[in-house]
Amino acid sequence: MMANLCRHLREAALQRPDELAVAVQQCRLGKVSYLELTQAELERRSDAIAHGLNAIGLKAGMKAVLMVTPGLDFFALTFALFKAGIIPVMVDPGMGVRNLSQCFEEAAPDAFIGIPKAHLARRLFGWGKHSIKQCIRVGGGRLISGAGESLAALEGRGAAMGAYPMVTLDEDALCAILFTSGSTGIPKGVEYSHTMFEAQIAALRQDYGISAGERDLSTFPLFALFGPALGMASIVPHMDASRPIKARPELLFAAIRDYGCSNLFLNPALLDKLGRAGESAGLTLPSVRRVISAGAPANLDAIARFAAMLAEDAPIINSYGATEALPIARCDTKQLLESAERTEQGGGILVGRPIAGVQLAIIAIDEAAIASSNDWTTLAPWEIGEIVVKGPMVSRAYYQRAEANNLSKVADADEVGSLWHRMGDLGYLDDQGRLWMCGRKAHRVDATAQGAFAKRYFSIPCERIFNTHPQVKRSALVGVHRHGDKIPLVCIELDKSQACGNAKQLYRELRELAEQHELTRGIDYFLIHEGFPMDVRHNAKIFREKLALWAEKQLHL
Repeated sequence: MMANLCRHLREAALQRPDELAVAVQQCRLGKVSYLELTQAELERRSDAIAHGLNAIGLKAGMKAVLMVTPGLDFFALTFALFKAGIIPVMVDPGMGVRNLSQCFEEAAPDAFIGIPKAHLARRLFGWGKHSIKQCIRVGGGRLISGAGESLAALEGRGAAMGAYPMVTLDEDALCAILFTSGSTGIPKGVEYSHTMFEAQIAALRQDYGISAGERDLSTFPLFALFGPALGMASIVPHMDASRPIKARPELLFAAIRDYGCSNLFLNPALLDKLGRAGESAGLTLPSVRRVISAGAPANLDAIARFAAMLAEDAPIINSYGATEALPIARCDTKQLLESAERTEQGGGILVGRPIAGVQLAIIAIDEAAIASSNDWTTLAPWEIGEIVVKGPMVSRAYYQRAEANNLSKVADADEVGSLWHRMGDLGYLDDQGRLWMCGRKAHRVDATAQGAFAKRYFSIPCERIFNTHPQVKRSALVGVHRHGDKIPLVCIELDKSQACGNAKQLYRELRELAEQHELTRGIDYFLIHEGFPMDVRHNAKIFREKLALWAEKQLHL
């Protein structure tokens, strides 16, 4: 079957031409305003840009890096690339220069489309110098960016050429490369097909209940691509999308109020920040029907705080997944808050039941590649193991990463051509078929005694137990080496509102807490850290690898 995500935009432009597609908030000198595109305007702009891309030699099957600030140009460009069959390469600017250089080397893009700052970085660091043939600047002048064609000129070339003859691809063909953020390992390019995008749209409609006529506060730009298919306008707040934790709450609340947003897509750190700001200001959000939170494990206190601003029947939905497979499972406010006691006792974090079309299993933890599902051991309910999934929204491959594919993809023995994906996360299923998350596989600590395996410790279950101590803001389990063995150590970030004048007393209390739970028994070492290294995007994923190196040095001082 042939497909193209842009068919939804074309249908919307024909059937609802004057309907709002995208609104982008601006804030200058303290004044808030908005730039808007209707469905018909977005269709016309993306058609003109697609014609312009072809005119400068960019054709279907070529790859183009897109480093453009979320705005009207971003959306018009993205739809234009899909229409033309040009493969957009999406990277997270917050992943760091070295990781970005590696991404461009692997993707080997034919074109680079970016704002002046992105072009300056491209020239300075030599990004894509061996493959890039065309550079397109969005805003700014040629002198500043060193780039060739401007987007305005490109769009002007195609403005009089009418409707673009949209390229259709095999539904499973590569149509986009989305790089992981690198917050849980080396960034990898995830291959997306139109099948994946369509499955994500179906999930948002069926499992999340999004319907035509809604308006979404879009803090994650790619989410807005689904707007035309869902009949939902995307309202983009004035913020740095690569650093959402820096967002100004008053601007996001203004966008929600000005457009009556019914859907919010927030990562947990931003949910927490907005909840605190809303609580301080005594705000309510009567237009909001649901909040979808994804990107990191849920913070139950933050969820309860934010829920106080919503109508009683408006859920906060915790969505589990990854760039490679999203969404996989969902869990709403009531279930999350009811699970709080089990979470604090080391039961992991409830992420809910698999959504429609997703198959999920828990298998024995194994570092080696698994060729076939016949070769793994499926675990019983309540047993912690590795989470594996399959479904139409699951990517079939990493781009140009044969070894990563070998380690993460497993042939389904029961269905020819079907693949399972190893999430790299640990968890278990309860007797109701609900999934509980217990942390990354790479973050478990397999402790040894005299060189032999002694006990396995899981990050989330252990950390949530220690987080119940009133002086602990958050904790991080790491493995360190001492006297030839690997031992568990917990780094502690203090709650600044609670005085801690005696670290030894705190450590003694934490050891006593550890002894009360089988999961944490045997953890004897603790260190206070001034502030955990966190990922830029979510500000919720702890760089445990950096903490482990720091802790190792502290132990041997």
